[in-house]
Amino acid sequence: TPVLENTLDSLYELPTLMSWPKDGGRFVTLPLVYTESPKTGKGNLGMYRIQIYGPMETGMHIQIHRGGGNHYYEAEKEGHFLPVHIYAGGPPALTIAAVAPLPEEISELILASLLLGEKLRIQKNTNVSPLPVVADADFLIQGVIPPKIRKPEGPFGDHYGYYALKHDYPIVQVKRIYHRKNAIWPATVVGRPPQEDHWIAEYLQDLLSPLFPVVMPAVKKVWAYEESGVHSLAAAVVKERYQGEAFTGALRILGEGQLYLTKVLLITDQDVDLKNFRETFITVLERMNPITDLHIFANISQDTLDYTGPAVNQGSKAIFLGSGKKKNDLKTQFKGKLSNSSFKNPKIPYPGTLVVSGPKYKLKDGVPAKLLKEKSIQDFLFVFLVDDSEDTIRSDHDFIWSVFTRFEPAGDIYANTKLIRNHPAFYPPIVVDCRMKTWYPPLTEADSKTIRKVDDRFGRLIDSL
Repeated sequence: TPVLENTLDSLYELPTLMSWPKDGGRFVTLPLVYTESPKTGKGNLGMYRIQIYGPMETGMHIQIHRGGGNHYYEAEKEGHFLPVHIYAGGPPALTIAAVAPLPEEISELILASLLLGEKLRIQKNTNVSPLPVVADADFLIQGVIPPKIRKPEGPFGDHYGYYALKHDYPIVQVKRIYHRKNAIWPATVVGRPPQEDHWIAEYLQDLLSPLFPVVMPAVKKVWAYEESGVHSLAAAVVKERYQGEAFTGALRILGEGQLYLTKVLLITDQDVDLKNFRETFITVLERMNPITDLHIFANISQDTLDYTGPAVNQGSKAIFLGSGKKKNDLKTQFKGKLSNSSFKNPKIPYPGTLVVSGPKYKLKDGVPAKLLKEKSIQDFLFVFLVDDSEDTIRSDHDFIWSVFTRFEPAGDIYANTKLIRNHPAFYPPIVVDCRMKTWYPPLTEADSKTIRKVDDRFGRLIDSL
């Protein structure tokens, strides 16, 4: 078995990375974590970041809504240790399969084999581990996750473009570290998108897109915007063959695998190119009646890495539904004047939307309510209150990241509302507070020393060509 040919004595021998200045330590950034259900024996290959704690101990950023998290929950409930294999390297198909949003019933190892075009080499060796061994991986960290033990994990500069803060997570007690001859250690750096994982996310969506209509018949296509950190924003084209079918399709999406982590979902029945955010957003806005078509679901779970909610793993979701014929004549010019001097630099990035710079956020500062009363904004459908409107509208990419990673639907949407048939009806303009809140983690930014070093070396490299 190639991966078992050699061993290391310590995790410190691995070239792990500390990617950002405020990271809590060194991390394995492309870990392929394999566990099996103690109840059914069914396996799961996932990617959960691994922080190095000591020569034979790591953190395990495993989450209950992921396959491996379910396995650990089952083991811990019975007071059992959960065997774990942490692979690094090997066939690139393994990495793709580990992050693929597959239904629980479909094995990631099967997907890896399909991508390879041949059966993945799996071998059993009970002298090494009760778990199967991926023979062609470059590295294998073999160990167990003990029950009832937690240690602080993080901070870690994550793919949202902010730091995931320090929280208590399970640990891995490492038994052995194996590697093949001439092994290659894989690594990546995640941060504000786009980073390398951007291209993996887009490839996966293209790869799996034909499956969506099969498992969700009312849904034609779905696209999650990696610019938002993937889970903050997604859009879908659905069928509207009868009144309300589009809403049914939206609920189906929010109940499917990792798509349930979606915070804001744009829905239309028009055949738009979902990769084109501008076209998609305008299409929805033209057809959306916010009185009936803006749906907010409060007091539910939210992605662990999204800190916009009131507490970790807590938050809300919103559906922006725009189907059928055009209903709105969207405003494309701002001719008025903002009477409150704290509001500055109004910009129109898309028809019907206004982006306004506001004062730095303070808890319960009442600023969104003041903006809502401005006479000059009353003809707009949505008004986004931000820290810097120029930065926000620089591109579609900047708009998506600056807006959708910085608000929580239940906590940051303001409008004149009325309860109609127990449905909160939102009357435009709708103000969305997208300022950096005081409890948000800091942005991932390189320190000045690193920037100077890169600039110097890059300059000398260019000069030598």
